[in-house]
Amino acid sequence: MDYQSSIFRDNNPMENLEKQLICPICLEMFSKPVVILPCQHNLCRKCANDVFQAANPYWQTSRGTTISGGRFRCPSCRHEVILDRHGVYGLQRNLLVENIIDIYKQEYSSRPLKKGNHPMCKEHEDEKINIYCLTCEVPTCSMCKVFGAHKDCEVAPLQSVFQGQKTELTNCISMLVAGNDRVQTIISQLEELCKTTEENSQSAKQALCEKFEILIAVLEEKRTDLLQRISKEQKEKTGFMQNLIQQYKDQLEKSSKLVENAIQSMEEEGGAAFLMTAKQLIKTIVDASKGAQLEKIEPGFENMDYFTIDLESVTEALRSIDFEGDEEDEELNEESETEENRQVGQIDGAQ
Repeated sequence: MDYQSSIFRDNNPMENLEKQLICPICLEMFSKPVVILPCQHNLCRKCANDVFQAANPYWQTSRGTTISGGRFRCPSCRHEVILDRHGVYGLQRNLLVENIIDIYKQEYSSRPLKKGNHPMCKEHEDEKINIYCLTCEVPTCSMCKVFGAHKDCEVAPLQSVFQGQKTELTNCISMLVAGNDRVQTIISQLEELCKTTEENSQSAKQALCEKFEILIAVLEEKRTDLLQRISKEQKEKTGFMQNLIQQYKDQLEKSSKLVENAIQSMEEEGGAAFLMTAKQLIKTIVDASKGAQLEKIEPGFENMDYFTIDLESVTEALRSIDFEGDEEDEELNEESETEENRQVGQIDGAQ
């Protein structure tokens, strides 16, 4: 910020200057010594120490020895300030701001007080509000205490109540700033845990997929092996039956030729010619009939029922696949329930 242009652009440069010299913690003008943070913002050393102590409640032990290091956040910009073992006493003093405050106070003390600069009592217009009614918890004037609405109330000097309220508000601000730092720390931790959880989940998914791919490969290999065994049996049986079919076809062809020759012989009208071939033809037909006993297949030869497999137990085993942690948790719960039941039984038995 350009302090010089900001100051002289206003009609009242001293009031504008005063705004620049207000501590963001106590909301008062900086009190010496003034410390400068690494982010270039200023704080009263006492206010800086209050914020530091609130953010680091265990920085000092009960014996007064200090623990190395500490940190807090700047109340103006939230920049994290990391301190060494000296705490806020290790921060540099801002001598320039202290000198400006001295000049301002000298200038301010030399200016005449204006009546309008101090709040006046509404009931007694010529009386300044200079006391505080503890009973009604409102500022008032001396005349109100002596003759007015607060004559029976308990009062205190305005400045003492003012300082007490300022101190209490400063402590509240310090507590709030420290609480905000803790909340921010928790948020950062939760965000980091979310990121880690996502990474761990991705790794677990990848490992699970790899194991299932191995299981699927084993099933595919077993299926291929069983299919090959069925195909082999099918080939052997169909080959045997195809060979048997060919044998029956050959026999049928020979038998058909014999029938044809026999019919031709029956058409022979000459007895001598018929008798010359009939005896041999009859013998051939009888021999062919005796040799027609070809191999036969047994009943149920075509069945393939013995290739049936029972996968019920395997299916149940696959369905029971689960993570090891879940089973361990169930076992722990069962053991806990068993132990509780045993203890209850002992109590009942003792009664």
